[in-house]
Amino acid sequence: METESELIETIVGRADEVGVRVWLHATELDGPGRVGIDATEPVVTASVFKVPVALELARQAADGELDLAERVTVAPGHPTASPYGLATFRHDVTMSWHDLAVLMIGISDNVATDLILARVGKDAVAESLRRLGLPGTAVPQDCGELLRTIGEDLGVGYEDDERLLAGLSPARLGELRALHPEHTCRTTAEEITRLLGLIWRDEAAPPAACADVRRWLELQVWPHRLRSGFPDDEIRVSGKTGTLPLLRNEVGVVEYPDGGRYAVGVFTRAVDSRSRVPERDAFIGFAAARAVGWLRKTTQPRK
Repeated sequence: METESELIETIVGRADEVGVRVWLHATELDGPGRVGIDATEPVVTASVFKVPVALELARQAADGELDLAERVTVAPGHPTASPYGLATFRHDVTMSWHDLAVLMIGISDNVATDLILARVGKDAVAESLRRLGLPGTAVPQDCGELLRTIGEDLGVGYEDDERLLAGLSPARLGELRALHPEHTCRTTAEEITRLLGLIWRDEAAPPAACADVRRWLELQVWPHRLRSGFPDDEIRVSGKTGTLPLLRNEVGVVEYPDGGRYAVGVFTRAVDSRSRVPERDAFIGFAAARAVGWLRKTTQPRK
């Protein structure tokens, strides 16, 4: 049977082949199994920060502090840029907070995120993370604020389009505050899987709130990262991606028909500034599948 050190060597070796550094944590949600690669080091979340934002929205709804059915009208021209979703709409649209959450998680809609974060409040998100014992996870910025730091650092108007940065060197991009955990939204691979475990076990908030967050994560549309490692239709994969120049991340929960449940966080940083490198997206699925597969082989068999 493959040892833990051999597993890590395999994953890191593939990371080297595709040109990324990797931070990883995978844990059995209903048992002691876990494995990690630099899992307690701070990492930039990119849009993974939308998971604790979604949790706070659902918690406030479950506690009667807001109504997920309340209607919100969004006019075109919101200052937060996004390559898809509400930022691309030409006309007013009215939807509920619940529907905005579906967009925030499902397609990583930046406008929906900033509307939700403004409604629930950064202080409330921080308090929930403190209450849950996650000191390394923080959401100090919304999407608009994060993207503006990229524009300020480069002296350009940046609208969340990595192709505009493809000609810049990794060293130049590496100067961006948005790529340094101490200056932006952050977590660790271990903490984000712990948060997912709390959500899946109904321990992060009232059960109704946790159920909403699980459903939103299940509705994420992107199949090219985490889900690519688990092609079996009987395996449920719920997750949230995160993307910034040089960075490709995804966190999520993998659920097997036999009842096995595993939280996984994979964070990567590229050695060059190319924005369209499919093998780097697929690496996330590869790494997650190898880690989860190893946990399934080394933990107690299920009856």
